[in-house]
Amino acid sequence: MRPRAVRESSIARMSDSQVQTPSGAPGLTLGAVDVLPAGGLEERLAEGRPLRVKLGIDPTAADIHLGHVVVLEKLRQFQAAGHQAVVIIGDYTARVGDPSGRSSLRPELSPEQIDANATTFQEQAFKVLDPELTEVRFNSEWLDMPSAELFALARRFTVARLLERDDFTNRMAAAEPISLLELLYPVLQGYDSVAVDADIELGGTDQKFNLLFGRDVQTSFGRRPQLILTMPILPGTDGVKKMSKSLGNQVGVAEPATEIFGKLMSVPDAALGQYWELLLGEPLDPSRKPMAAKEELARRICDRFAGPGGGDEGQAHFDRVHRDRKIPEDIADVALSPDDSVHLPALLREAFSISGSEARRMLQQGAVRLDGERLPAEPADVPRTDLEGRVLQLGKRRFARLR
Repeated sequence: MRPRAVRESSIARMSDSQVQTPSGAPGLTLGAVDVLPAGGLEERLAEGRPLRVKLGIDPTAADIHLGHVVVLEKLRQFQAAGHQAVVIIGDYTARVGDPSGRSSLRPELSPEQIDANATTFQEQAFKVLDPELTEVRFNSEWLDMPSAELFALARRFTVARLLERDDFTNRMAAAEPISLLELLYPVLQGYDSVAVDADIELGGTDQKFNLLFGRDVQTSFGRRPQLILTMPILPGTDGVKKMSKSLGNQVGVAEPATEIFGKLMSVPDAALGQYWELLLGEPLDPSRKPMAAKEELARRICDRFAGPGGGDEGQAHFDRVHRDRKIPEDIADVALSPDDSVHLPALLREAFSISGSEARRMLQQGAVRLDGERLPAEPADVPRTDLEGRVLQLGKRRFARLR
């Protein structure tokens, strides 16, 4: 079985005139957890050619968050050193679901959701990467194969080898089910490396098994096995769990400056050092006061992703709402229904683009206020005249004026 032919990306490859002298291994591996096999990167850099550096991400969510930025920034460093950045959008593997760090099968997404997420992901990834020097591929180009080719690929590997990964071992010990699709995932991800002829693959530490298995897949096709480089996992705003939209602890790169700033200011002091090192590339001065360190972190991240002046905007909003306890000056208007009675969960759903179940949960948790006063969960229906002209608040940072 041979890798299928793939179409060229619409984004230009680097020309020879654009290739710069590659930076040394110490600079390129700064902050990495694993660079394997030992000495491999130095050997390939000594060949004096641009390496093909692969990063694959499944578009299982619409937005990129700061956790993605950690590894995207490492890819940008390779790109700036003259190497070829190859971003693989896993529009096919997203249908399977990466089992890394999971205790259950990921929910299935529709093709429409995957396509929409893939489009958004590309746009947001280029907030970090240079689009003119990035090769973007969709792995459906080669993975959407006839069943005979898929069976020929799968028979190259044993179940015993796949079950070596900790995620599967732990789930088997707990008598939790493992889907056949999940067993197939590392094989498919490894085949991506064959298709794009990867020299090195980047990922978080939770991807170590998949990245190493990619070497096995390449070897089975007679290809030179890739090197792997893993980066630390950025904790979410809770400071404990991996940043994830599904956990609600993410900071999206496309969010308004006011949201980015407010979320970063909520990061626990204990996680602040990790944020500085992984997002700013600098050690945090241990003698510095946490509040001042958070403000600088938030300002710099806002300026980078929300644009120049984003830091000023985010800080002004934060100070007004949290320090001065005032309502923001610029908040959206939401039209009330003409009915005499307004259903609060429906109003929250419309005003803040959340689900009805989340709206009810926020009411039960006391996270909804009207002109600064906490709204009770009951009654759920209130007179429209009690809401007109007042400010509805969800959580600490979201406001809407009711008209």
